[in-house]
Amino acid sequence: MRTSRARSRAALSMAATLPLLAGALALGIPNASADSAPGGRDALQGTKPAWATAGADLGATSDSGKVSVRVHLAGRDAKGLAAYAAAVSDPQSASYRKFLSADRAQARFGATQQQIDQVGQWLRSNGLTVTGSNRHYVSATGEVAAAEKAFGTQLRNYRKGGRTYRAPASTASVPAALSDAVLAVSGLDNAPHKSSHDEALPPPDAVFRNSGPFSTYYGSKTPSSLPSAYGTKAPYAVKGYTGKQLRAAYGAGRWTGDGVTVAITDAYASPTIAKDAAEYAKRNGDAPYRRGQLTQVLPDDYTKTEECGASGWYGEETLDVEAVHAVAPAADIVYVGGASCYDADLLDSLNKVVDHRLADIVSNSWGDVEANETPDVAAAYDQVFMMGAIEGIGFYFSSGDDGDNVASTGTKQIDVPSNSAWVTSVGGTALAVGKHDKYQWETGWGTLKSSLAEDGKSWDGFPGAYTSGAGGGTSSSVKQPFYQRGVVPDSLARANGKQRMRTAPDIAAVADPNTGFLVGQTQTLPDGSLGYDEYRIGGTSLAAPVIAGVQALAQQAGHGRPLGFANPAIYARYGSKAYHDVTDHPLGPNRDLAVVRVDYANGVDAADGLLTSLRGLGKDASLKAVRGYDDVTGVGTPAAGYVNSYRFPFRRH
Repeated sequence: MRTSRARSRAALSMAATLPLLAGALALGIPNASADSAPGGRDALQGTKPAWATAGADLGATSDSGKVSVRVHLAGRDAKGLAAYAAAVSDPQSASYRKFLSADRAQARFGATQQQIDQVGQWLRSNGLTVTGSNRHYVSATGEVAAAEKAFGTQLRNYRKGGRTYRAPASTASVPAALSDAVLAVSGLDNAPHKSSHDEALPPPDAVFRNSGPFSTYYGSKTPSSLPSAYGTKAPYAVKGYTGKQLRAAYGAGRWTGDGVTVAITDAYASPTIAKDAAEYAKRNGDAPYRRGQLTQVLPDDYTKTEECGASGWYGEETLDVEAVHAVAPAADIVYVGGASCYDADLLDSLNKVVDHRLADIVSNSWGDVEANETPDVAAAYDQVFMMGAIEGIGFYFSSGDDGDNVASTGTKQIDVPSNSAWVTSVGGTALAVGKHDKYQWETGWGTLKSSLAEDGKSWDGFPGAYTSGAGGGTSSSVKQPFYQRGVVPDSLARANGKQRMRTAPDIAAVADPNTGFLVGQTQTLPDGSLGYDEYRIGGTSLAAPVIAGVQALAQQAGHGRPLGFANPAIYARYGSKAYHDVTDHPLGPNRDLAVVRVDYANGVDAADGLLTSLRGLGKDASLKAVRGYDDVTGVGTPAAGYVNSYRFPFRRH
């Protein structure tokens, strides 16, 4: 369980993020050290976190302290699950797209009642109290001493980032008789704080508005009185693209996503989502929602609402729903909300989608940095992704909004769960859609900001400071999956050593909040009342639902057959006319690009003045969008031929 919160990916047009919301085989699994356990016991690899070092040791945890754990169940055939998931996802396999129903998947690979009972009895025999169980895990609580006895390790306190956390001093283990039943255990380290129940959701966040002037399409309005940048005058930022422009840019054609269901997972739930989505569609030319087209699956209780910034997630859900509908207006949308922003609750949401096969495509705009991921949690996520794959469900995760993460963490690393070999990692671009909705170009999303000087004659600190950009890079824990071989250059795949590792992202779409999406949401107005308003937003939180919408179109074009885990098919199209090959300099090697932004100083109105700034495009920390595969945009963005390429078995021309 993470102690840091999973993060929303949405970036406001002020370039701030929303509040923190927080397999073996050829596909690769997170690497684990060769952990060992005493005789008669099996090690649960990776349960001793890397930060639990002797130098950070603050002493033993009190025996009477409380521990809450989840013992994740391995199911009937963990290795067989990975093999089947790979086979049904590989276009070169005879089993390609031979998916199982949810019931058949559970019967073949899910946990047995005997496994559930075995694990529960063992926990009780060691003095722990079982608090719940299902087909995925058995949860239990008890004193530290009981947990130490059960898992064959000592729990100690360690210093990490100025705070103190509990962690196993050595690798946890289980009796050998349970080795086939137990996948992993979470909660021995970084256990979440005790939650209260029946928490009321807070009201929406304070209103945010864009000032303008705006371009109605890229380049339609350029301020001649402002200083030049990169040898030319930069245009005003667009007010925010709408569905018509995005559908044109990414080759939607006549396809609408009819017959396809897209799920969205986030934490909590916007109390005004149905009203806001309907109003947005009405104002911006999207098709009205059919009765029952937008549904929600919500938990009985919400927890950690203050800690997770619950109201900040309302904008995330709103963006995701409105972006999917804008791109795929006939697709059904089911929102599956988590009880909190912690892994356990987000996993529960993902498992609901798979257990009941609620959707074909799942858009997820949240995550954390790889350094905060532990092998136990990674294993639990991969298990649900693989179960989804064999049912024909594809998971799409935003790649992050902090570029290489050096500016935010001090360490170059990618994000999770988008690092998983079993999900599609979605990177981000700055998008130029011109007059008559014509696609012009894209760069990788990476923003440099410089403000207008007081005399109005120059840009202070030009080209400016880095603010945000699409996440990407090379994993330190997940091996290179087969579908990236021969596509990802070794300069990226081997960036962390001799072994080729998973590189992200896989594909990309618009994310730059300076060329972002217009979203409509009920917010708290300055007088305390609630009101609907619209503003521009971005982040890879936008890119993920846009790609989910495009995939819904592709599934419809492919006669409605589920695409399942799509990465092998996405990489099979690499280098073809299905993609825009995005670079940071689409107009030539010496042509840098920027837009002018004018914002309200207080984010609401002109009472406190206006702020004018220049936003450089295609400047993503140390990451570069270049010809071919890159770690900002992956294989590229969908072009006019992408959706239609799914109508028939793909053949490279």
